[in-house]
This record gives sequence, structure tokens and C-alpha cells, in this order.
Amino acid sequence: MPEARRFVAERLAGCPARETLMTCVSEFSANAIAHTASGRGGEFRVEIDCPRDGIARVAVTDDGGTSVPAAGVGDLMAEGGRGLAMVAACTSRWGFTDAYPGRTVWAEASWPVGVPSPDRTRLRKSLRRKSLRRSRSATPPDWPPGPAA
Repeated sequence: MPEARRFVAERLAGCPARETLMTCVSEFSANAIAHTASGRGGEFRVEIDCPRDGIARVAVTDDGGTSVPAAGVGDLMAEGGRGLAMVAACTSRWGFTDAYPGRTVWAEASWPVGVPSPDRTRLRKSLRRKSLRRSRSATPPDWPPGPAA
């Protein structure tokens, strides 16, 4: 698991969600080893994706097992069982999909991204053009109509 954390740490250097996603990969890797064939002589794969600005995603694909990932909080006095609830609480979204021969568990984290400001010169010209397109009639329309004279 240290290799998985190191992999994510190096690839997401400078990412605002780096620590959160490192924690998720630790949880997913531990679950792959504890609950799937990956921990009985198999292996698991870690993937990182940044689909667009403000979003990063990590995924762990294992060798398969009988259990299904669930974020329920069971016995509060138990030593384990809260990892996926923690993942759900600290990420934007998470989930899993079947992947031959196992399963892929993933989590996404998001953060605010600045909106580029418009080109002020172009904006001023655009506003100026709109103001020149107003009606140029000399007398304003009589609306609403006034009382009859």
C-alpha cells in the first residue's frame, strides 16, 4: 500500500485534493488485499485521472471477491468497517463497477476553479455597440397611454 500512496502523491503533486485521494487509495488498496483475491496471491491496479479542471479521480481495480463495497457504518465499536463511509464523506462522489475479473472502486474529489475573466476591451466594445442599437426616435412612445385630453 505504501507504493500506491506514493504513486498517487507523485502524480497529484500540487493538486488541492492530493491528501484526500491518497487516503482513498489507501482504503481501496487495503480493501482489495483484505476482501478480494488480490490479497491471496493476486494483484491490484491503481489509476489516476483528471478529466477536467477542478476534478481528480483515483481508482483501484482488484482481482475480485464475493463482497460488494458498501459505505454503511456498522458496529461503531468495531475496529474496522468505516473506511468507505469516510471515503463517501470526504469526496465529491465514489462508486464501483465490475471489471473482469474483479471490480474497480473509484473516488472523485473536486475543488473550485477560477472562471477566466472576459476580455475587458471586447466587453466594453460589446456593451457600447448594444447601447448604439437603441431606438433613435425623437419622441418616446406614449405608453402607457395618458388620460385623454
